[in-house]
Amino acid sequence: MNPWTKKAPLEVLTDRNSRATLEKLPQLGVLVISHGSPDKEWVASVDSAVLEAAAELPAGLLMETSFLEIVEGRLIQDGIDRLESQGVTDLIVIPLFVSSGSTHVDEIAYAFGVKNTPEKETDLERFRLCARVLFGDPIDDDPVIAEMIWDKIKTLSADPAHEVLLLVGHGSKHDGFLQRWERGISSLSKRVQEVSGIAYSDYALLNPDNVRRKVIYWQERRGCDVMIAPLFLSAGYFTKSAIPSRLSGLRYRYSGEALLPHHLLSRWISRQILNIMRLKL
Repeated sequence: MNPWTKKAPLEVLTDRNSRATLEKLPQLGVLVISHGSPDKEWVASVDSAVLEAAAELPAGLLMETSFLEIVEGRLIQDGIDRLESQGVTDLIVIPLFVSSGSTHVDEIAYAFGVKNTPEKETDLERFRLCARVLFGDPIDDDPVIAEMIWDKIKTLSADPAHEVLLLVGHGSKHDGFLQRWERGISSLSKRVQEVSGIAYSDYALLNPDNVRRKVIYWQERRGCDVMIAPLFLSAGYFTKSAIPSRLSGLRYRYSGEALLPHHLLSRWISRQILNIMRLKL
């Protein structure tokens, strides 16, 4: 059992702000799903964010964090099995991924039966479960995340009137997925600009690779100082190597900080769960 599973009677807020127990309602559970990593600190950062989110949720809510791959004993089917063994009949699934353009979000939705066929071929088979699935959304352009990104990079800002924030994400080589990546990260970069008050915002992707071209454009064509913020859940190869290696010899300011750790990501998780509870239960 995860350390954030609570024991007190479960309560939810109704539209009239009164409290009602769930004794007469189906047993609710939450499964937060992330990609997974061999890096124990990466896994711990996700666990910590979910633990913090649980503190903002109703007492007694059963929660598990699972991973798409790598983390032995904590894969998605493991999490489903643990929750259903505790009587969960209605399962809120939170895909903790930065973009709806991720092929992983698509294959996970398929494996949960949320969609009949995946848009891209996958080795992931249908999960074994009986619970009704309430599938959430990935991060995309959520305003809370825009606040968080600016909070992580604002110390790099020196002259907002002559600066551009370049948000850099993974992207995709697959048609349809790329377009969703572009819509989400473009909108998110604009939200960060609104929050920060800096002159300009833009985005770049590793797939297709246009990071270096975007930095050169804003420096040479627009005369701006470039600040770069990575749009990745946790620090690792992409934040420490893939992005800097593409910018050798260029002038830029780079935080190198991934989304985790930050309390606002925990708030995003808890709000996702509460919104689904209010709208679908």
